[in-house]
Amino acid sequence: MVFLWAFLVGGCICVIGQLLLDVGKLTPGHTLSTLVVAGAILDGFELYEPLIDFAGAGATVPITSFGNSLVHGALEEAEKHGIIGVITGMFEITSSGISAAIIFGMIGAIFFKAKG
Repeated sequence: MVFLWAFLVGGCICVIGQLLLDVGKLTPGHTLSTLVVAGAILDGFELYEPLIDFAGAGATVPITSFGNSLVHGALEEAEKHGIIGVITGMFEITSSGISAAIIFGMIGAIFFKAKG
């Protein structure tokens, strides 16, 4: 049952993104930013964690989870270290994902010939 809910929730997030692209005529950058901000807002209202508990990877894999991680880390560290914690918390939580994206992008660029 967990797999079904993960598939359905993740699929719904992807459908929303596709609708933003096709119906809303947003560019991919605007769609990406909108989904990240949506995840951040949901975490700000403490609605994203229950979604993760319910759907598992269906909520943690899409890009909305990045916005969730940014706000979650910022709020967590702000409680411990004040205003400096807001900045350090965002990077502390998301640094592994950002680093992985850079490293795998570089590996892809080395092994595959880019067109354009």
